[in-house]
Amino acid sequence: MKQVAIAGKGGVGKTTFAALLLRYLQKNRPDILLLAVDADPNANLNEALGLKVDKTISTILEGTKDPKAVPSGMTKEMYMEYKLLDAVVEAEKIDLLVMGNPQKSGCYCYPNDLLRKNLEKLRSNYDYVIIDNEAGLEHLSRRIVSQVDLLIVVSDSTVRGVRSAARVYEIVQAVSLDVKAVYLVVSKTTDTEVAKLQEEIAKTGLELLGSIPLDPLVAEYDLQGRPVVDLPDDAVAVVAFSKIADKLKL
Repeated sequence: MKQVAIAGKGGVGKTTFAALLLRYLQKNRPDILLLAVDADPNANLNEALGLKVDKTISTILEGTKDPKAVPSGMTKEMYMEYKLLDAVVEAEKIDLLVMGNPQKSGCYCYPNDLLRKNLEKLRSNYDYVIIDNEAGLEHLSRRIVSQVDLLIVVSDSTVRGVRSAARVYEIVQAVSLDVKAVYLVVSKTTDTEVAKLQEEIAKTGLELLGSIPLDPLVAEYDLQGRPVVDLPDDAVAVVAFSKIADKLKL
């Protein structure tokens, strides 16, 4: 099982990147089982995948905090495992789990520990787990999602975006996350922008994996509410991602 996490500040295109990654694996590795995890509070990976979501992990966490919500004869851990499976959106080639946001204040240490243990059980059923994370890497820093094989930090083609990516990398190093490899991807680029950003990219300490050009078709699909995974093979973003995938040897 391989885990890939995608991080970056809001609006840089990390959810699009996650969807392109899942699209690539669906088409090129049809024999594997995929689990997508949307860990961004502004959850919209389901729309990029064309899936409907009714339940999130945040509601499960609330349930475990109320002892009366756990049916008699079940432990909290059994209840968590049952509810976690119930929250998985199943599709033909991919399953999706949406983390959501805690709906109330208070300590989530014990529920988060239950979640971590049961996620480890769940992910063992898949060949790839793709995590669309939040910029702050909260779920990673809490060790809710552990043992990440590959972390992709996404930036848009601005100095501010690259510097934000650098801060994400600093968090990874500061909390000593269990991540085997970290790369930078610059999205929404035009012909000369990546070259102009080379000095800032070098300062991040991140290896530039590649770039995803600004694709009018992606914007059109977003406007029409069409899933990114339905993009044609000759779409600019799809072609660019294929080059990145070749480097990663997915």
